[in-house]
Amino acid sequence: MKKIALYLIPLGLFLGLIIFLYQGLFSNPREHQSSLLEQPMPEFVLPDLMNIEQTYNEDVFLGKVTLLNVWGVWCITCAIELPYLKQLQGEGKHIVGLYFDQDMDPDFGIKTVARVQQEVTDKLSQLGNPYAFNIFDVKRDLSMDLGVTGAPETYLIDQQGKIRLHHIGDINPRVWKNKFAPVYDLLVAQ
Repeated sequence: MKKIALYLIPLGLFLGLIIFLYQGLFSNPREHQSSLLEQPMPEFVLPDLMNIEQTYNEDVFLGKVTLLNVWGVWCITCAIELPYLKQLQGEGKHIVGLYFDQDMDPDFGIKTVARVQQEVTDKLSQLGNPYAFNIFDVKRDLSMDLGVTGAPETYLIDQQGKIRLHHIGDINPRVWKNKFAPVYDLLVAQ
């Protein structure tokens, strides 16, 4: 009996590992469900990227439906989505940037705020600026509270400041039409 148990325990562990890995083969990393859906925006106090003296908190999302777009100049996919975000902004969508810079992290090097501001100004001048303003997430505190895994990511926030939708990856016409537009239109109609 002990010999059978010695074979069954490793076999059971092996089968469990195989099932776990097999499920991973067919999961879509973009279909990450945020635990913050239907929750209010986390509390924060962070500066404006271009005017460090100006600060914002979660109340900035009250009163209008907002897209919160996590981005950085170092992010190639962010650069690809900027023109489409600019188009959405031109259609009247309110878009706020949540900016963090890898080079502000000591693990990647040190960069001055003035240099970050210049890089952002250059990038947005080149590709278009869809943002009403950019919240500067210097230490990535808000990004961590939101569960951001990378850039770009976008959150749809309703008039009461609740997170209604979370998307990992770029916003493009297909994603907007299939995922965001139905929820956005419903929220705006309320």
